[in-house]
Amino acid sequence: MKYILVTGGVVSGLGKGVTASSIGVLLKACGLRVTSIKIDPYLNTDAGTMSPFEHGEVFVLDDGGEVDLDLGNYERFLDIKLTRDNNITTGKIYQFVIDKERRGDYLGKTVQVVPHITDAIQEWIERVAMIPVDGKEGPADVCVIELGGTIGDIESMPFIEALGQFSYRVGPGNFCLVHVSLVPVLNVVGEQKTKPTQHSVRGLRGLGLTPNILACRSAKALDDNVKGKLSQFCHVPVSNIVTLYDVSNIWHIPLLLKDQKAHEAILKELDLLGVARKPALQEWMSRAEICDNLHETVRIAMVGKYTGLSDSYLSVLKALLHASVACRRKLIVDWVPASDLEDATAKESPSAYESAWSLLKGADGVLVPGGFGDRGVQGKILAARYARENNVPYLGICLGMQIAVVEYARSVLKLQDANSTEFDPDTANPCVVFMPEGSKTHMGGTMRLGSRRTFFQDINCKSAKLYGNVRYVDERHRHRYEVNPEMVLELEAAGLQFVGRDETGQRMEVLELPTHPYFVGVQFHPEFKSWPGKPSALFLGLIAASCGYLETLLQSPCLANTMTAKHAAGNGAVAKLFQKGSKAPPPNGLISNGVYSNGNGVHV
Repeated sequence: MKYILVTGGVVSGLGKGVTASSIGVLLKACGLRVTSIKIDPYLNTDAGTMSPFEHGEVFVLDDGGEVDLDLGNYERFLDIKLTRDNNITTGKIYQFVIDKERRGDYLGKTVQVVPHITDAIQEWIERVAMIPVDGKEGPADVCVIELGGTIGDIESMPFIEALGQFSYRVGPGNFCLVHVSLVPVLNVVGEQKTKPTQHSVRGLRGLGLTPNILACRSAKALDDNVKGKLSQFCHVPVSNIVTLYDVSNIWHIPLLLKDQKAHEAILKELDLLGVARKPALQEWMSRAEICDNLHETVRIAMVGKYTGLSDSYLSVLKALLHASVACRRKLIVDWVPASDLEDATAKESPSAYESAWSLLKGADGVLVPGGFGDRGVQGKILAARYARENNVPYLGICLGMQIAVVEYARSVLKLQDANSTEFDPDTANPCVVFMPEGSKTHMGGTMRLGSRRTFFQDINCKSAKLYGNVRYVDERHRHRYEVNPEMVLELEAAGLQFVGRDETGQRMEVLELPTHPYFVGVQFHPEFKSWPGKPSALFLGLIAASCGYLETLLQSPCLANTMTAKHAAGNGAVAKLFQKGSKAPPPNGLISNGVYSNGNGVHV
């Protein structure tokens, strides 16, 4: 097994996750099998109890692991399925060691950070690196490890020490360190400054790790004299210094690495030059070239609670992105704070109220993502009502499905006090209730998590058709509340159809409004299984409906092949359905594109 460690210096948020993912793409294009590990130095056992404002999106894996959002990047870039153990945290390591100490495994020894914590980290890395994640038998060839945080953070020290020991133990030719650092340009002088990177590398070397490759983040490509200075002071060959300068979309990053021959430097450090082939990145090149040339737009209103931080909905954004490009449209996301749609805001801040409703009414489609807590719930209900009454395409995910049920009960069944027991435990008409197997005292890992099977009750419904006329699908879940089974018959009698249910038939998974062009709610999170080469079926339906092409899509014989094929060679056929007005030639497969927002600075 070969190991690549990706660290970061100077400041956080430089894009270590995308860099690590792009390195994996590049090596995979060279014919190697790749797996990934993310190390997060925080004390939480996992990301499940952390606020999206604190840490961004909580990504959910097939096995129910609630992990860092970078694992979503790994899965999307590399087309792999990771496990909860691929995300290492300080909390997990300390819990593992303390459990061993309580069992007496250390035979009375004093348990210390060195060697017990550092040994546990190394053992964990070696064990997880051997787990197949690409559907093939046997371990991967290369494991890409990303160390979260910034060099110098006190909480990272045990991991730095462990990785220093690890690099020495696995030996030269089996370990390569890529250090991602910042080379800023000061507006006053317009000069690329190397001093921050010099200090970062010096700190890294002082902790026992020496970088083999420098990946420098900068607004533009590094000047030759700047590379020379970095090489001299950081003891890294000029050929091993690459620039990750600002690009229009992230699909350029693997190409940037390839053009600067980063793969050759990595393969040389890992003694793999004689094994790997030349990188085949034609598909990525096609994506990068085409993605900037989409002109016709589709506008989606994202009605949520965490609209001030786009990372809170990263997978939702990516899923919208994959679907919009398949439909040959440039995606525009209008962020609508749910609370701004409420009557209270109309009194307190009329301008915010008018702006929110203007964005909602100007959108081609509406999406209400998952969330927790009662803030903004009334605004989400109003958004669902607007979409339902005005035949605007709507997709509700998790809470977005639940509030759609509450809205329908209030507006159509005339149950004005209908609510979820999450927001009103004493409601006389509980449309959404706490799941019997859930825990109200412990938060972490007590939800219904991971991949669960949903069976379609009617294979002629829109959702089943979008999935390729299948009878069931496996999607990832993360929820504590569910639609009240005792109200299902009353809701269905009023026209709301629950077309997808779990294996017992008692848990509602998918709802549709047959009389509506596209009104779909799902209890699961389809965004967690949307890949660039295979967009989520329900997101594809939302974008197609928002473009006015849903019926064309549903009647297309290529749809079933597109949604069920591993890499979806038929995706080009789907793209051709939406060629009208596009100046770009149809791609062979799906591509990615920038996400443009209404001023919140979201450019992916």
